[in-house]
Amino acid sequence: MTRKPPMIGVWAMSGSAVAAEALGYAGYDFIVLDMEHAPNDPPRTLGLLQAVAGTPSSAVVRLPWNDPVIVKQVLDFGAETVMFPYVQNAEEARKAVAATRYPPEGIRGFAGMSRATRYGGVKDYARRAVDGICVIVQIETQKALGNIREIAAVPGVDCIFIGPGDLSADMGFIGQPGHGEVQKVLADAAARCAELGKPCGILAANAAQARDYLAYGYSWVASGSDLGLLMSNARSELATLRSA
Repeated sequence: MTRKPPMIGVWAMSGSAVAAEALGYAGYDFIVLDMEHAPNDPPRTLGLLQAVAGTPSSAVVRLPWNDPVIVKQVLDFGAETVMFPYVQNAEEARKAVAATRYPPEGIRGFAGMSRATRYGGVKDYARRAVDGICVIVQIETQKALGNIREIAAVPGVDCIFIGPGDLSADMGFIGQPGHGEVQKVLADAAARCAELGKPCGILAANAAQARDYLAYGYSWVASGSDLGLLMSNARSELATLRSA
């Protein structure tokens, strides 16, 4: 993601390339293509990347796990911004970064004929690739928050994502990311990222919550998802029709 903050995006949960493409034309700065909690395997993610590529939005791929095999595939598909879930400490952050770098800096395997290289059309891709890759690590527990300084200091970690859902569960408020105690921790996390000089992002349930997060100092916020927008509008429309 190259735009200046604050940036507004949306989560793509449906697995639909048509929906992802439509959202890309809606005016969002970025679309998060979710492989962790959505039916998106590597081949489907390739299609989603191709769909978003033709729009003004940028694609962020949220990986299913800190797995170098999946990272290698997604990067070869042309993903440039990748988000690693459940990073607990600096060692796991270093593992994430290493998966995005070619040797000797990392362990990414090389494939010359890939979408990332424009099928061999990008000159010196192997040497230039690192300049176009953004690594986001997710902090989702109180333990990880305690290690945020060490995680942020890992070379190659470009951005921090605070996961309100899992963090609220870890705090004993599962399903309640809007709880006052959770919100205090989220606000503090944004302040700590600012002190560390790291951009930070978060997922909001709706526009009102997104505005609160931006006020806390988050650099980018994803507000809702394709399925959430679909269902909220469908329910509203149906309720209006039935009431008439």
